[in-house]
Amino acid sequence: MLDPERTGPQQVDEAPAAHPDASWWRQAVVYQIYPRSFADSNGDGIGDLPGITSRVGHLRDLGVDAVWLSPFYPSALADGGYDVDDYRDVDPKIGTLEQFDEMVATLHAAGIRVVVDIVPNHTSNRHAWFTEALTAAPGSPARDRYVFMRGEGPDGERPPSDWTAIFGGSAWEPVGGGEWYLHLFTPEQPDLNWANEEVRADFRRTLRFWSDRGVDGFRIDVAHALTKDMSHPLPTQAELESGTHAEGQHRWEDRDEVHDVYREWREVFDSYDPPRTAVAEAWVPAHRRARYASPEGLGQAFNFDLLEAGWDGARFRTLIQANLDLAGESGTSSTWVFSNHDVVRHASRYALPTGTDLKAWLLSDGREPAADAERGLRRARAVTLLALALPGSMYLYQGEELGLPEVADLPVDALQDPVWARSQHTEKGRDGCRVPLPWTSTGPSFGFGSAGAHLPQPAWFAEFATDVQAARDDSTLAFYRQALAQRRRLQGTETLTWDDDGPADVVRFTRPGGWTSVTNFGDTPVPLPPGRLVIASSPVEGDLLPGETTAWVQQAPGD
Repeated sequence: MLDPERTGPQQVDEAPAAHPDASWWRQAVVYQIYPRSFADSNGDGIGDLPGITSRVGHLRDLGVDAVWLSPFYPSALADGGYDVDDYRDVDPKIGTLEQFDEMVATLHAAGIRVVVDIVPNHTSNRHAWFTEALTAAPGSPARDRYVFMRGEGPDGERPPSDWTAIFGGSAWEPVGGGEWYLHLFTPEQPDLNWANEEVRADFRRTLRFWSDRGVDGFRIDVAHALTKDMSHPLPTQAELESGTHAEGQHRWEDRDEVHDVYREWREVFDSYDPPRTAVAEAWVPAHRRARYASPEGLGQAFNFDLLEAGWDGARFRTLIQANLDLAGESGTSSTWVFSNHDVVRHASRYALPTGTDLKAWLLSDGREPAADAERGLRRARAVTLLALALPGSMYLYQGEELGLPEVADLPVDALQDPVWARSQHTEKGRDGCRVPLPWTSTGPSFGFGSAGAHLPQPAWFAEFATDVQAARDDSTLAFYRQALAQRRRLQGTETLTWDDDGPADVVRFTRPGGWTSVTNFGDTPVPLPPGRLVIASSPVEGDLLPGETTAWVQQAPGD
């Protein structure tokens, strides 16, 4: 059990119930929780729902508007919980439905909404439907829920195509009798057939199941890959990658008819008051993203452009305006994100030279090239403050409020990500950003739980622990708390005005209400605009903004 002296449940002062505002998501700060690595209440090394409930005070003090939970469903963890056995239950290692309800009630009492992950492209291979399909005959209704095909060759001994899975290896798995099934990810994640009405109806039931339990919104995993054209002849992998197909007519990626599914989902979402929200994980060209984010569809889509932009002020400026324009076209708000459960933490990305191959860097255990941790954190704080000043919603990943770097030197025998095995040990995978959080500087697993953690934590986690940072006014945790509080106070309409005067490596804009955000991407200090300094990502002396720093300045009336 949790040691109450160290990591026990925190008292949560009840906040007034959140107003049922249908547009709450447009400028929300959403905090992603990877449940197995957040907080462990029973000492088994795995984070759980009561652990989340025990830490609602941290989330309230941080000032987030909502939490997004990565999958907590029953799973064999072939892919970190994204291989789902049952979409309408909780993994017993993580909790129970009753504990889920308690967690939701506690979060809602603190004024925090709840978003859950939905994984519609595939089930796990332990799902009741798939176990039924394996014992059913080819062409049966049970197999029609998935993508089964006859193999090539006289006896179907070769896969139906040479397609490769996203995590490596073949995208096809044999089941005997010359039959194969499609899995875009691991063999433990068979793809569903979204041309099957039973599949569609079952997911609508799932959306209602969680909405009825008080869930406020959904994050849609691999939203672009559901619908597929499996007609013969299948193209080769090279043809798939050639880009010669008509827009919206790739065999499985971003097909136009996927939006028929989301129109049906929108009817479900809008049957609630307030309507349930959704955000698409859709890795598609920017001009295709708007359809996922339309009011008739999911309503919002992740924008990963800044995550991929590197340290480049001019690039930031261009991408920000492009995404604001796209959001305006679809009537939605943009999203801003720098870290999540799938990428190297941005405090580490910004600590490395431009153009670093992150996969090679992880394989070197973070030694080649050496990371400049101080610079990485300084830059990470700067871009975070910049993004928090923008119109739209901000998605944070657990631990970034502590400035956590990537754990790059995990021993290979501890790795859990299927990428390691599927890539033939040429990619280390995503475990380095999923290491359980440090809540305290001492004790077993740094306060994560009363015993160990399912991924090893490095000794240097102690200096990043929540209790250490909570006691310091200059900590990254204190910075995040202040930034989120100021963001709420300064928010206005979803517009900004660019200030084009000044160096090219300075990104400066003004929001309604007369406050200005200025980010110096260069190394040379630049003058601050006139007014009162509200917050800065690094120490500021006098009226000069240091390099690699963002500041917000409030203009006095008449300035």
